[in-house]
Amino acid sequence: MRISVVDVGSNTVRLVVADAEDGAPLPVHTAKWRLRLSEQVKPGGRIPEEAVERLVGAVAEASRTAAHWGAAEPMAFATAVVRAAPNRTEVLRAVRDRTGVELCTMPGELEAELTFLGARQWMGWRSGPLALLDIGGGSLEVAFGRGRLPGFVASLPLGAGRLTHEFFDGEDPPAPERVRALRRKVRHQLRDVAARIRWEGPRTAVATSRTFQQLGRLCGAPPGRHGPFVERRLARSDLREAVSRLAALPAAERSRLPGISAPRAAQSLAGAVVGHTVMKLTGLRTVTICPWAIREGVLLRHIQDGPSWWAELTRLDEAPAPPEPVPLRIAAAGVTEAATGRRRARDRDRAR
Repeated sequence: MRISVVDVGSNTVRLVVADAEDGAPLPVHTAKWRLRLSEQVKPGGRIPEEAVERLVGAVAEASRTAAHWGAAEPMAFATAVVRAAPNRTEVLRAVRDRTGVELCTMPGELEAELTFLGARQWMGWRSGPLALLDIGGGSLEVAFGRGRLPGFVASLPLGAGRLTHEFFDGEDPPAPERVRALRRKVRHQLRDVAARIRWEGPRTAVATSRTFQQLGRLCGAPPGRHGPFVERRLARSDLREAVSRLAALPAAERSRLPGISAPRAAQSLAGAVVGHTVMKLTGLRTVTICPWAIREGVLLRHIQDGPSWWAELTRLDEAPAPPEPVPLRIAAAGVTEAATGRRRARDRDRAR
């Protein structure tokens, strides 16, 4: 069986086509299309029409590419930049009507759950109680668990792109007081979540996302050309030095550093501040950079639980855009309490 997933993030649209054999998604083809939505959309802002056009075109091309490689319609989802947009419903409808692809959004807590599933499968059971950190463009996801799925998840509005807009807009490089103000906000937002992770005492900590991958490379991790099976670790002490290094440089010069790509150079400082702060507050001295994340988690859920679990997510959500993400526990059945509450509200509205 050949399956595929499309991930609409704050910077790119990514496609993964995989063979579902022996309980694991074996990659067949990957592709990406640059959108850079985070440069055009302020946090919580509307997605402009020209950006919607590019998004529709990228999803259509991803669908055609998946079909070319023998996969059925991809499971397609969009993360925080679309989820928080006031015109989210119009964007999802435009993609559906013009491409036939049922693009959906999901709560940040469910993103954390699926990312944890991907990381757990990659790291294996020997990793024991596992903590997960994932820095996206619009949000930070944190999870902890002892089993296949996490027992605790949180989604916080601490994405690298969002914070760059909020604290560093128009400042390149930013003034030291703006960096300190950003760190204060991150500490305040993370206080309760970090206390929970410290209390749980994870045996292993992993970090996913392009932000962490690039920061790991900046701090000396092997480059991507060495393949996914080379161990890559990121030390908190090295990341602290990286924060100082990035803060002293404008974005154009950061892009010349190892691992820092030009499209992500502007937000690399905010990502480094968030990464260092969350590691410090949770007491994590090192994290392992994990190559599997949310896309692999979606594929794994499809393989392990069948396609029916995806059907609920692909229902076009007519409700207003959700408020800022907040920490929530995962419900026992593996569905977030937030998602359950939205379904109940939607069902009540339909009954009326």
